[in-house]
Amino acid sequence: MTTATADLFDERGETLDSLSLQLHDLGGRVAFDGVVRTVRCHRDNALVKATLATPGGGAVLVVDGGGSLESALVGDLIAASAVENGWAGVIVHGAVRDRAALATLPLGVKALGSNPRKSAKDGHGEVDVTVTIAGVSFRPGAHVWADADGILVER
Repeated sequence: MTTATADLFDERGETLDSLSLQLHDLGGRVAFDGVVRTVRCHRDNALVKATLATPGGGAVLVVDGGGSLESALVGDLIAASAVENGWAGVIVHGAVRDRAALATLPLGVKALGSNPRKSAKDGHGEVDVTVTIAGVSFRPGAHVWADADGILVER
């Protein structure tokens, strides 16, 4: 990513939505961007794991975990799989775990926080549907940019 989100917003203005929700930068890359893919799930990361195990092609997975901090939806093994499969980053409206390991991976990871508790592995949820987080819609196929200032997505 060569353009800072602040500069990008100055250039493109109202064609972009900005996420006002404050997420922590937890991956080894703070700035990342790519085409949006999505998973909606609640305390069950089976679909997150399965999706990040497929070729990412530089995409960003936006995970709507409903804001739950009760269990982690991404950990070091799933994040390592994302790196191996060419994903640019993961944005989690929920918790992650293995923060120290995530920080060493060449992957953008933004999340509400962390919790060492594992999530269920039942496969409940939806993949590649529009998800709305804090009033901002993330459509599969749209472009998302993230850096230290925040997150922008095409409307």
